[in-house]
Amino acid sequence: MGATLDAAVAALSMLKDPAQVTTTPVTMTVITRFAPSPTGFLHIGGARTALFNWLFSRHHGGSFRLRIEDTDRKRSTPEAIDGILDGLRWLGLDWDGDTVYQSANAARHVAVVDQLLASGNAYRCYCTPEELTEMRAQAKAAGRAQLYDRRWRDRDPAAAPPDIPPVIRVKMPIGGQTVIDDLVQGEVTVANDQLDDFILLRADGTPTYMLSVVVDDRDMGISHIIRGDDHLNNAFRQYHLYGACGWDVPAFAHIPLIHGPDGAKLSKRHGALGVDAYRDMGYLPEALRNYLLRLGWSHGDDEIISTEQAVAWFDLDSVGRAAARMDFAKLESLNGNYIRQSDDHRLIDLIRPQLEQMLGYAIAEPELERLDKGLAGLKQRAKTLPDLAEAALIYCRRVPLPITDAAAKLLGNDSVSHLKHLATLLRPLTMWDEASLETRLREYCEQSGMKFGKIAQPLRAALTGTTTSPGIFEVMTILGREEVMRRLAAVTGEP
Repeated sequence: MGATLDAAVAALSMLKDPAQVTTTPVTMTVITRFAPSPTGFLHIGGARTALFNWLFSRHHGGSFRLRIEDTDRKRSTPEAIDGILDGLRWLGLDWDGDTVYQSANAARHVAVVDQLLASGNAYRCYCTPEELTEMRAQAKAAGRAQLYDRRWRDRDPAAAPPDIPPVIRVKMPIGGQTVIDDLVQGEVTVANDQLDDFILLRADGTPTYMLSVVVDDRDMGISHIIRGDDHLNNAFRQYHLYGACGWDVPAFAHIPLIHGPDGAKLSKRHGALGVDAYRDMGYLPEALRNYLLRLGWSHGDDEIISTEQAVAWFDLDSVGRAAARMDFAKLESLNGNYIRQSDDHRLIDLIRPQLEQMLGYAIAEPELERLDKGLAGLKQRAKTLPDLAEAALIYCRRVPLPITDAAAKLLGNDSVSHLKHLATLLRPLTMWDEASLETRLREYCEQSGMKFGKIAQPLRAALTGTTTSPGIFEVMTILGREEVMRRLAAVTGEP
């Protein structure tokens, strides 16, 4: 089916058919869902799918539900479930109602299959694994699609072997075609002979993914199924299962996947990490939301979009069909913008644990006060929280400061001698503000015949231990007279 369906998707066939899906109008109550499998972290593609579902439901005044598809008991872990819930909360994607766990609905899934058997829309298949293997081999040799050949579809159950536990298969249409009017991909067609009678219940009586998803979406009242276009194949099968059960079909919207910068499918080497990794790398949730929003959706030339604007503007007609590409430079730029807009106290709370880890001690009150005063200047250059924490060290370190190699080169004998003289001029200043400090420093440069940078750079090195910082007079004002004198003394050896 793969090649045929891919061609159909690419062509977006305009053929009509009685089996065409009628999409659910948005005028009805909108209920969307995010349904991850807890077999790993909440990856970046899943986070974007959750975001699009959340925005669509909020935009239309509907509900956003969360379902954990934990039917694979061997691979589903409590840690993965906790990670998904934590990641959604960190992103600010709140869901409505209780979290649904698919494994709790197994009895309901089986009951639906009993109804399908009773209505003649499903049947028992007694094929052995060996028969299925032979069937696929023959189809491959003949160049046919390797589909189940329906040998038990109309066969008398009395002929069933007594020692083979059956699987339950749904009866799919044999002729014609199915057309889905997808809200993102447009009109997509597949020939029904490419759709096999897939399994609903395994031989051990456990429901399959295809069955569980349809039953749960029906029972949760889902109106719009918004998910990655890697699920488009499933939509055609699920459409007919809805029909076999006598249920209305939700609207489908299959969004393009996220690719790496090179256009290849996103992988770990591109940054296909869990949401928790982006948090650890120092991205703000509102920045990541904004970035994910713009991966495949647009609103004119707008790049920086608040959550309120996103809810007001988001709809599926602006979702593109082409795969989006990760761009970490753009993500960092967005993050820097949100850092500059963020409340200083919030930022201090976010970077304080990392700061104290780098310092090796708890930040004392005087250091916290300096950090509070200086953060507005520090955050202008930061693109991530680690950047901000690194820059904030200058206000929290204690003498003697660690000096970088580049800064140490600025602190030769001549520079130290000038810093001694400068300290004697700065100490008695009546006003300790940026204007007064700049005036005194420039006066000293004129008197000593030095260029401003020849004293300002060594001064920066002595007071911060680095060669980069906010403006030197801003730094001196925030450090305060006593701390400036203390740091100069540590470099010059003067009391």
